[in-house]
Amino acid sequence: MNTARPTTLPKGSALWARYRDGDFMDCYGAASRLPPRQAANIAFHLPWWGAILLSLRNLIVAPFGLKTTAGAGDAIGLFPVVSETDDELILGFDDRHLDFRIALRNEAGQVFGATWVRCHNRFGRFYLRCVMPVHVLLSRNAIARVANAPQDGAITDPQRHR
Repeated sequence: MNTARPTTLPKGSALWARYRDGDFMDCYGAASRLPPRQAANIAFHLPWWGAILLSLRNLIVAPFGLKTTAGAGDAIGLFPVVSETDDELILGFDDRHLDFRIALRNEAGQVFGATWVRCHNRFGRFYLRCVMPVHVLLSRNAIARVANAPQDGAITDPQRHR
């Protein structure tokens, strides 16, 4: 069973163009040959407990006017597609309290899942502190599921990769 490990997002990622001092960024990586969109489809097909936590998050933040859906257009799960190349898929959006992006990058037989966040105010910093334990758990689990998925692209049952 392949596991995800904390690592640094490769410098070739478009996500680095957004990064400034004070921003949050983390990254998990594991061995995988899957292209970014296929990796994202696996990563964001949440296990039952992740779906419950996301639903709970949406119930809690909706009264504050925070986004709880991707809206119209190309999206994977809750996250709109911002950009896509053969090597990298970037998802995310800007909200009142913070801006965030998620990058899934495949480079040299490794898949990298990175999250970048820029907080706009105290509420954004508070929100980030509150979700951090769940973020780490979901991120590591997502990249591990990608690493453990069949590498030939023959994913017939995403439930199996939870």
